[in-house]
Amino acid sequence: MSELPYVKSNDLPSGIREIEFFHPSHNSLPSDLLAQLALTITEAGKDGSVKVIILRSGGERTFCAGASFNELISINDFETGKNFFLGFANVINACRKCPKPIIGRVQGKAVGGGVGLASAVDYCFATTFASAKLSELAVGIGPFVVGPAVERKVGLSAYSEMTLNATEFYSAAWAREKGLYAEIFDSAEKMDEAIMTVAEKLAASNPEALRLLKEVFWSGCENWDELLDERAAMSGKLVLSEFTKEALKRFA
Repeated sequence: MSELPYVKSNDLPSGIREIEFFHPSHNSLPSDLLAQLALTITEAGKDGSVKVIILRSGGERTFCAGASFNELISINDFETGKNFFLGFANVINACRKCPKPIIGRVQGKAVGGGVGLASAVDYCFATTFASAKLSELAVGIGPFVVGPAVERKVGLSAYSEMTLNATEFYSAAWAREKGLYAEIFDSAEKMDEAIMTVAEKLAASNPEALRLLKEVFWSGCENWDELLDERAAMSGKLVLSEFTKEALKRFA
């Protein structure tokens, strides 16, 4: 029997909270998992006992394959489509608004929305296996919702390159050079050691200073509730187009 999808949180010593999501299909994200993830991040941000958050996925391979392909194929009306893409917007905005620093743990490939998650954290660690791809254009859509977060991290030039070259993976070394990853490691074990070192240092820092720093880091993004809503509408419309429907059928 295959494992069931989940979002769970685990409290570690020193006020460190680990939030983990999992889906048996390469950690893809359907609507219900996205909603749980956004809520879990928001709740951790409001919990006074939490000093720092580690965001990770389950398993040893793919970090996140992005949107649930099965759910994409099933979308037949605009509101359903927009609401699906709003799920990613809500997770990104939850990370943005969270007053606690969020450390990302990327153990493997990040695709589409997975790149968005890696971009939405404040400090991202990865392994050398964590290549990245924005695949949306290949199925006739575009990384509209995750785009602002990705562009904020890697810059417009690199974001444009990834978006237009939608069938190719970019290496973890390339992603580090562009600023998506802060550090990369040869193994998950070495990465986890580094993550805990940084998390413990942050947990011992002045929480008010960390809160103010998060405001500084995300300055200029205050309009993202409205912006990502508009971007979700773009994707919700495109997913209904004949081009996208045919592309999804080919992938299916």
